[in-house]
Amino acid sequence: MLNGFKDFILRGNVISMAIGLAVGAAFTAVVTGFSTAFITPLIGLATGSVGDFSAAQFTVEGAIFPYGKFLAAAIAFLITAAVLYFCVVVPMTKVQNRFTKEEEVDIKAALRDCPRCFSPIPAVASRCAHCTSEVEPDPEALALAKLPVQR
Repeated sequence: MLNGFKDFILRGNVISMAIGLAVGAAFTAVVTGFSTAFITPLIGLATGSVGDFSAAQFTVEGAIFPYGKFLAAAIAFLITAAVLYFCVVVPMTKVQNRFTKEEEVDIKAALRDCPRCFSPIPAVASRCAHCTSEVEPDPEALALAKLPVQR
């Protein structure tokens, strides 16, 4: 029982996920600190509040609604999401696209039915293998397979 748990913990993907979560939490703390220290006060100055608006609140029948805390958290979330998207997702997508090879086209994979005997034949075939009748190859399949159009 403990050997199975040890194997589970020592798998590369579990350790990578744990490291990713730890780095993500630290990154979130940095972005939240930046947002609280710089962005929130700037927005407070721009909206006419005195500096930091994260302490802004309103009261309805004795219930206090601290909407400033929500706005500060929403701003921190948007900054975190934007930084992650532009600094991690976009570059990783470009790297993956650069190293992704084009898939080889299997010219026999695309099948169609023979118009005479209704047997499945390759889309690029010009003659049915079952009834030997001549058929027109599919032009799209020929272009996909980079074969010349037959006339």
